[in-house]
Amino acid sequence: MIHEVAQILVDMIFDWGYIGIFIMMAIESSFIPFPSEIILIPAGYLASQGEMSIWMIMLSALGGSLVGAFINYYLAFTLGRNILEKYGKYFFIKESTLLKMDTYFQKHGAISTFTGRLIPGVRQLISIPAGLCKMNLAKFSAYTVLGAGIWALVLTLLGYFIGENQELINTYLKQITIVVLFLLAIIAAIYYKKQK
Repeated sequence: MIHEVAQILVDMIFDWGYIGIFIMMAIESSFIPFPSEIILIPAGYLASQGEMSIWMIMLSALGGSLVGAFINYYLAFTLGRNILEKYGKYFFIKESTLLKMDTYFQKHGAISTFTGRLIPGVRQLISIPAGLCKMNLAKFSAYTVLGAGIWALVLTLLGYFIGENQELINTYLKQITIVVLFLLAIIAAIYYKKQK
């Protein structure tokens, strides 16, 4: 089933080209999360075959990621706060919790956005608290591009060098995810120490 879906996406990327990558990365980065691996690894493989350019893949992936992140950011920015202030009490979210979140994001929004974009399962959601706390848009955009860019490059190069070997891809992807999480833990520790 997963192999069939991946094959459909490879065909779609081949047919739609960079626009397909842009659209799918925008969807992946917004409120419909699905693994970016099934977009960028096949695109990297197509680049290794001379069918696509790595630089154009990266531009399409970053553009799509940013658009998807903006969707979540603006929904949270325009609607989220009002909804939480009105109905948050029913979900045990008090006004004091929102104020704490504001204070946290004013101090640590940049590092949270950057690291959040590199953590599986969090990367789509980190835009929501940023929007709720009305994080500076330029700063939000810069750290979103930085985090999303690193992850997109890793996946694209994985597809480029390993190609269609699904077993190797799965092995390396697990190892890369562990290494990324380990590095993020080190970055977080250094950041925490500096803040103290």
